[in-house]
Amino acid sequence: MPVTPESAALFPVLERMQVPRDGVLVIHSAIATLSRAGLRAEGMIEALLEYMNTGTLVMPTMTWRTVTPQDPHWDELGTPSHTGILTEVFRTRYAEARSIHPTHSVAARGSQAQRLLAQHHLGDTPVSANSPYGLMRDDRSYVLMIGVGLETCTAIHLSEETIAPDVYLLPLNADEIYECRDRHGRIHRMHARRHRRLNRDFPRFAAPLAAKGLLHEGEIAGCRYTIVGLNDLLTEVTSGLLVNQLATLAPDRAAQESKV
Repeated sequence: MPVTPESAALFPVLERMQVPRDGVLVIHSAIATLSRAGLRAEGMIEALLEYMNTGTLVMPTMTWRTVTPQDPHWDELGTPSHTGILTEVFRTRYAEARSIHPTHSVAARGSQAQRLLAQHHLGDTPVSANSPYGLMRDDRSYVLMIGVGLETCTAIHLSEETIAPDVYLLPLNADEIYECRDRHGRIHRMHARRHRRLNRDFPRFAAPLAAKGLLHEGEIAGCRYTIVGLNDLLTEVTSGLLVNQLATLAPDRAAQESKV
């Protein structure tokens, strides 16, 4: 394959972290800076797919802002993602499928796509063990954040839901009912609990991971990036939560919650 501006920009980041081409790569993104530098969304996706040519590329396609109890209908093909232009281009033009979930769906393409996406609707929380984030722990998985940082990293909610569900999830009696239509027209009626609206501080985990050589940060054409192994990240977060169930909260909010 010919070298493109997008592959020239992205491949060194993935190679430096030794991301396996047959593994799983999750992308969180805000690409305005890269677009101004002349890198195209389609070119970036195609470069990432070229690199992960025997693996799986994953992007969140969240809809929690638009799919609500007041409008409780979600459609795999029709409901747009609100997590950035890159995710929407990927979802509509490149992804093989999208996990069935009203608020925290994921799109993917590659060797493990069907397996990772198949069980999301079987849980009643956004990032359960059945979610793609839970299932990809069995793979060599990495998270690359482009133009954003750990504050956007959905996988961290997996540790929150596992260690301290009562702190981070609304109670069972506050579950919401949604109708989710898959690409084959089947309706999945889901009972789903949302995350509590808390002031989180996910970036606090970057420094200890970087000190261990497990997280790298830098710039691509003037746009910051962060890359970390999924299991390394979740091990760090889970360890913190086991010591203090408020470990993912900003200090001011953690102090308030500890008094409740």
